[in-house]
Amino acid sequence: MRTKALAPAALALVLAPLATACSGSAGAADSKTVTVTVGYQSKTINTVTAGTLLRSLGYFEQELAARGKQDGITYKVDWQDYATGAPITAQMTAGKIDIGSMGDFPLLINAVRGKELKQPTHLVSVTGYNLRGGLNTVVTAPDSKLESLADLRGKKVSTSVGSAADGTLVRALQRAGIDPSGGIEKLNQQPSVGASALQAGSIDALSQFVAWPGQLAFEGRAKALYDGAELNLPTFHGVTVREKFARERAGVLDDFLRAQRRATDHLRTEPVAAAESVAKETGLPAEVVYLYNGANGIATFDPALRPELIDALKQDVPVLKDAKLVGDVDVDAFVDPEPLQRVAAGTAPYPAAVGARPELWLKGQTRTRSFDSPRELLKAARGADVRAAYVPDAVTGTLWFADKAVWVAEGPELRAFVTPAGAKSYVAQHQGSGARIVSFAEAGALAS
Repeated sequence: MRTKALAPAALALVLAPLATACSGSAGAADSKTVTVTVGYQSKTINTVTAGTLLRSLGYFEQELAARGKQDGITYKVDWQDYATGAPITAQMTAGKIDIGSMGDFPLLINAVRGKELKQPTHLVSVTGYNLRGGLNTVVTAPDSKLESLADLRGKKVSTSVGSAADGTLVRALQRAGIDPSGGIEKLNQQPSVGASALQAGSIDALSQFVAWPGQLAFEGRAKALYDGAELNLPTFHGVTVREKFARERAGVLDDFLRAQRRATDHLRTEPVAAAESVAKETGLPAEVVYLYNGANGIATFDPALRPELIDALKQDVPVLKDAKLVGDVDVDAFVDPEPLQRVAAGTAPYPAAVGARPELWLKGQTRTRSFDSPRELLKAARGADVRAAYVPDAVTGTLWFADKAVWVAEGPELRAFVTPAGAKSYVAQHQGSGARIVSFAEAGALAS
């Protein structure tokens, strides 16, 4: 059957709706209603100031409402939740998401894909960071015989290829003298799939990002094998925006960054309330959220594009190139500090990250207590109605649940470690001081 060519006028009528539909998620420039589409990861709780918490607080909508009164436009926000950064990038390069948040490795892929598909993107702010890399952890089953990263040789390990957790795994294996591509059997899985596989016993270890390791440990479904902070390389999550959107809707982007700063202020001043809010929105235990986002949490929240974080991003490029996930990446061209500089002009910078302190959260309390030493924490917790107790690793500073940590007694001092390997290494280096590994119960008794 032959088809007849449409007349120009008829063709225009057919294509008009399609052109409107493809005009971008923020709508046409002269539209009276503009929808801003934000891609976020609700359970990647290091991004909450640009996602889950920001959405629950309504700060972005408030900023847009004020703008709408000035320019006569109705602004709406379409929040789209994803498990990882990859689908957010796919939607951004299709022009369907305007602003997205994701980890450092996915950000690099976002930069490359955006350039390849003629939808360039830019990194405009940070959500949370850890200067040593403590946001990523390798865990094993609670009854696993594996005690160190070296024990993973020839084992099945689940991770999400292209994620920050995969980057940690690759670097850690290299330092342990294990070929990341052939020394283990790597399974590329979504975090939830990997968690189920670990519980089912079909894998030996799981390398994942916040909040999966902490959640599995808290629930007794895993124990830490490797603390990403041992790499001593910064890791972070950040906000990326489509270049076209940033150009056409610069004021809206400013509103988003202004709202993000407000959410950051809220989290830093009301960490318990923020943790409870995120827990309610995500279904995650509040105790796990607080492990990462609390006053002494593993993550430090600050939108600033700190030089050490950008330098770390550049160091991530070779890892992704070796995995054939990206080619060359012009990090300097990807980073755009101007929007945040506009928004933050005249405001005091946030304090830099400081060493974590032991922290106690009692049931029924809306405030936590911090202590100068693990011994003081354990003494205060003994006999108390404890909701959660947190201690920093004695070497890396990574916060961990006190009852899940590995404890070392050394004279009158009590020290906590995230992993058995960390504790054993410390004991080996302090044999003359009588350092020895003790159980959590024994540590509590010694503290009293």
